[in-house]
Amino acid sequence: MPDPSPEPSAEPFAGLSRRPSDPQLTLLGGLTAAERLRRWPLPLAGATVAAGFPSPADDYVEGRIDLNEVLIRHPSSTFFLRVSGDSMRDAGILDGDLLVVDRAIEPRAGLVVVAVIEGAFTLKHLHRHRGRWRLEAAHPAYPPLELGDGDDSRIWGVAIHAIHSL
Repeated sequence: MPDPSPEPSAEPFAGLSRRPSDPQLTLLGGLTAAERLRRWPLPLAGATVAAGFPSPADDYVEGRIDLNEVLIRHPSSTFFLRVSGDSMRDAGILDGDLLVVDRAIEPRAGLVVVAVIEGAFTLKHLHRHRGRWRLEAAHPAYPPLELGDGDDSRIWGVAIHAIHSL
C-alpha cells in the first residue's frame, strides 16, 4: 500500500501542485485544526429532532457541546480542507464542503482518503482490487485510479467528516 504518511510536518503541502483540470482540495490557512479552532462550547438541546413525523419540542438545554471534541480526535494531525469538484457527490461529499482530515488514522479499505497522485490532491474511497490498492470516485464519470508501488502516489490522510451547508 502507498505510504500513509500519518505524521504531520511543518510544511505538509510543500512540493504539491494541482493541475487546473483536477477536482481540488484547498487547505484552509495552512493551520492544523488545533491551531485554527478555539474552544467555543455551544448549547446542546436536550431533545432529538424527528426527521419523520413532528414530535413535541423540549424547551431546555441539556448541556454544552464542543465541536472540537466531536469532530477532532487527533488535534495536531487534523486539517481542514475545502472540496472542489463532484467526484464524491454520490457519497454525500459535495463541491464546497469542508472536510476534516485526520493524518493519524491508518488508511484502510473502505475509508475516504485524501491522496496525492503525481503531486496533486484527490479525494476518493480506498479499496483493494485484485490484490492492489486503488482509489474509487463516488461518481460514475470518474474511473478508478490504480496505485502502484513504484509511482509517486501516497495517502495523505483520512477524511473523517464532511461539513456542508443545507
